[in-house]
This record gives sequence, structure tokens and C-alpha cells, in this order.
Amino acid sequence: MRKTPSLVDLCVRTVIDNVRYLGDVGETDSHLLERILPHCTVDQLLHVETSTKGRDLSSVTDKLWKNFYELQFGRESMKIVIERMKLKKVSFRWRQLYEAKLKDVQEAENKAIDRLKQLYKKEDARKQSRQVQLCTKVPPSSKRSLFAGSGPGYNMSNVKSNIMKKAKIDLMKSQEVKNLAAMKKKAVQSHHSGTTITKSSGFCGKNSASTSKHSKPLERRF
Repeated sequence: MRKTPSLVDLCVRTVIDNVRYLGDVGETDSHLLERILPHCTVDQLLHVETSTKGRDLSSVTDKLWKNFYELQFGRESMKIVIERMKLKKVSFRWRQLYEAKLKDVQEAENKAIDRLKQLYKKEDARKQSRQVQLCTKVPPSSKRSLFAGSGPGYNMSNVKSNIMKKAKIDLMKSQEVKNLAAMKKKAVQSHHSGTTITKSSGFCGKNSASTSKHSKPLERRF
């Protein structure tokens, strides 16, 4: 059979369910606070301690702050703090240690954020400077003269025609074309000389034939 909760237990449960509204705990017994305050968050516990006037709650809350330190910064960090306090033979409340560590972490994070902001700022400035240089860059005078006549009435076909003419002239002046022309000329001369010899030999043959024709009747006469 379940035990019926006492009036104190019911009051403690009600306070736990509404711990977010808890403030000044006044003269509440420490054994009751040990049952209630572990259900507070960091902000709620800080609010309770700050709101409670004329009473030191560290006897109840110190171990709670130690747990928060371990949860927030890790067990290794907590061990390092304990070892340092032992070596220096000093003791601090874990709320003070938590707040000091949180401040250091926040400062380190702010410095890291500032460095990142500076890096992004420099990168943006570099990109903008490159864009300005690209926009303000003026083409060389030689290129400008080529397109100086460009406009609504400018005919690009003239440019293409001039380029083709120049390329053709350069090609005709090249050594390879000159060699080909010399070879072609030599071949034509050789062919012409061969044709002349053939014609002359044929002409001689005709003359000999006509001579033989005229000589034959002479033989008949005699």
C-alpha cells in the first residue's frame, strides 16, 4: 500500500512544479531547499541567490554550482580547477568559479568572432577592389584604334575583309608559297621544252616523207 504524502511533501512538490517563479526563499529550512533547488536551472538558481537577502545559501547551492560547472565546461576542466586550488591552498565558491570561467569563455568567443569579422571584412574589401579595377581598366591604344570606328553605322564586314586581305598577303609573301611557285614555274618550262622538241621532230619527219615522195618518180624516169 502506497504511503500517503505528508503536507510538507505536497508543498515541496508544488514548489518544484513552480520553481520558475521562486525568488526570495527567506528563512526556509535548508533541508527543504536541498530538495527544491536541484530542480533549478542556472538562471533560476542565480535568481534565487540574488533575490534572497540577508542569507548565505552557499551551503546548499555550492555543490549545485559545481555540477553546473562540470556540465558546462567538462570534467577535465573541473579537475584542473580543483588541482590548482589544492596547489595554491586556496578555496573559491563554485559560483564564483563558474562565473569567472564563463566570462573567460565569452571573451575568447568574442575575440574569435572579431577575428572572423576582420577576415570577412578584408576579403570583402579585396573582392570590391578587384571589381573596381576590372570596371575602370582602359584597353591599350592599339586595341582602341581597331574599334575606334565602331558605332551604329560601322560595318564589321570591312574589318573581316581587311583581316583576310592581310592574311592573304602574308601567305603570298611566305617562303613556302614562293617555293611552290618556283617549282610550278620550273615544271611548266620543262613541259614547254618537251613539246617544242616533239613538234620539231614531227616536222622533220614530214619533210623526209615528202622528199621521198618526190624522189620516187625520178627513179621511174630513169
